[in-house]
Amino acid sequence: MPLVILACRVLESLMEPYRREAGISALFMEYGLHRTPELMAAALQGAIDRLTEPSVVILGYGLCGNGVVGLQARQHTLIVPRADDCITLLLGSYERYMQEFSAEPGTYYLTKGWLACGSHPLSEYQQLLEKYDQATADWILDEQYRNYRRLVLIASSQAELVACRAQALEIAEFCAARWGFRFEERIGSTDLVKRLVTKAHELRESTDDFLLIPPGGEIKQEMFWRAPGERPAASSGPKHPNL
Repeated sequence: MPLVILACRVLESLMEPYRREAGISALFMEYGLHRTPELMAAALQGAIDRLTEPSVVILGYGLCGNGVVGLQARQHTLIVPRADDCITLLLGSYERYMQEFSAEPGTYYLTKGWLACGSHPLSEYQQLLEKYDQATADWILDEQYRNYRRLVLIASSQAELVACRAQALEIAEFCAARWGFRFEERIGSTDLVKRLVTKAHELRESTDDFLLIPPGGEIKQEMFWRAPGERPAASSGPKHPNL
């Protein structure tokens, strides 16, 4: 069956080299869906339903605050990363994600994609000031970010880290002054993204890293659990609290 990538634009730069080499068509969705996970499944469902030919659809999304729960495969086969959010994909493995989560659950992540779309506390504060008086803007922002303790910039390479550092440090200074965040940097890995694009469509059943949703199937939250009764880790994702 034809292969189609349906992914968040935050992963576009990571996926593009493998996608182009494999000749896979792709639709990269707007970043803003992460702000409203309750609307994510509907938007993704619409994109899937517009595929007239039965296809293998590679989703560049994790659970994302339950934003993919309820998504119907219809006549297609869905391949989904078994991840709480995109941070697992950016770091390169679930194990590394859990290492970071265990070290500091209250972590807010910055990436090249999130910086490009202006999704971070400093830009959000500026947007709030345009809509509300300062006291209201301060209260809303503090309610969103008061439980975070660390700001981490993730880059796919040293060169990308250097390119993003100045903007990340400006945001880090704002967060340190307001909430006492400490700033750290990480170089991630493209391993999981590469396997998602180039190998996961060959699967015949779900694995630790990828879920296979057959035609007629539906994405359910418990599919992401890795042990009986497990719940997803509270997201320390790159955007809005607990998405």
